Amino acid sequence: MKVLVPQGFARGGLPPGVKLLGWDAPDDDAELAVPDWGEAGSRERLGELPRLRVVQLLSAGYEWVSGHVPDGVTLCNAGDTRSPAVAQWVVGAILADGLGVARAEAQRREQRWEHWRPRELAGRRVVIVGHGSIGRAVERRLAPFGVRCVRVARRERPGVAAVERLPALVDDADVVVVLAPLSEETRGLVGREVIDRMPDGALLVNAGRGAVVDTNALVAALERGRIRAALDVTEPEPLPAGHPLWTLPGVLITPHNAGDTPEAEAAAQALARAQILRHRAGLSLHHVVSGCPRPSR
Repeated sequence: MKVLVPQGFARGGLPPGVKLLGWDAPDDDAELAVPDWGEAGSRERLGELPRLRVVQLLSAGYEWVSGHVPDGVTLCNAGDTRSPAVAQWVVGAILADGLGVARAEAQRREQRWEHWRPRELAGRRVVIVGHGSIGRAVERRLAPFGVRCVRVARRERPGVAAVERLPALVDDADVVVVLAPLSEETRGLVGREVIDRMPDGALLVNAGRGAVVDTNALVAALERGRIRAALDVTEPEPLPAGHPLWTLPGVLITPHNAGDTPEAEAAAQALARAQILRHRAGLSLHHVVSGCPRPSR
């Protein structure tokens, strides 16, 4: 069985009967493909593989590739393999904001000793928008600090509020964490109404998808100094030179790398290898987001 994989993909004990090919290989007989958003042309090539049966991602998000997956091909994501890494980034961003790490670094560069009061997390109200595997991981890591978490998801369920209630739920939020995946329903979900209802001094954390937040509304609030932001994702992305977000005060930006720890990459690749073996054995696949759970042989 032939499998297209990105550079750096580890064989990890796959049997000799599984042939791993790079995305630049001229062979079009691949039955399973592991595209990488950082590998140029990988998603576009999916439509050129007549024997393709399964697309296995190394990421939880799949909107970047779903439009390129041919009909009848099973698409699987990476489940929660990157959840610990993203949750770590979210908690780290919240802690850094409360402790004043950016202010400390600015004063260090200026060799200026000036006192300020850091803030504790205990009793803070954190609204988690998108309470899936990453949201749950964030909540577990915040719990020891005594944080009060408010869970928001697409549909209401016990202990979780429906997304329609989001504007009212952020009225007294200290932190709003955006983890929702990007879809037509979530594009611009955190827009002017939500941002304007966040209290003065609140922190907006986005580790989901940039377009879930209305960039113009966010910039307007930041320009007024009303809120602060920690962003691992932006819209547009990559963020171009000269964009206001680069220079506005109270903004932390990382280049969409929250989930890219070596440990997360290893876990995602291990899952992909397990999926290859399951497909080869004719077993049902895990983490199917579209297509038939049991691939045709």
